[in-house]
Amino acid sequence: MPSVDILSKVDLQMLDNAVNVVKRELDSRYDLRGTNSTVEADQKALTIKISTEDHMKLDAILDILLERSGKQKVDVRSYDLSSEPVPSGKILYRIIKVKQGIERETAKKIVKAIKDSGLKVQPQIMDDMIRVTGKKIDDLQAVMALCKETDFELPLQFDNMKS
Repeated sequence: MPSVDILSKVDLQMLDNAVNVVKRELDSRYDLRGTNSTVEADQKALTIKISTEDHMKLDAILDILLERSGKQKVDVRSYDLSSEPVPSGKILYRIIKVKQGIERETAKKIVKAIKDSGLKVQPQIMDDMIRVTGKKIDDLQAVMALCKETDFELPLQFDNMKS
């Protein structure tokens, strides 16, 4: 039976490229040059740490990060921007988590949307991805179109299309 995997992952090399572009821009922008501003990516913990002197500079660096990430083909919906800036002495820092995989609640929403569509497919949640099987490839392509047009607040990729 044909099947397809729905998953959400971030290309770590593209994420690293986006952070490096932000670092170069920090050195060249007139309002951020000479400040104690840094941007660091931790690929094991899937976090980005921004540290600077005040809120205005922190917001400017965050805007640069979001803009450059979009240009480097990293979807900004994969960033968890819910954390607040934390003061530490004279330095203010913010840790941004990078979402990797589909969370259980979001996976349930996706499965419910697929079942409500009336297509003859069987979705099942497997750890941090969803496998959809059906009798026809056309049904799987309809599921892919449904997932693309519905906003589940995270970027979705389709992998392992087998017939």
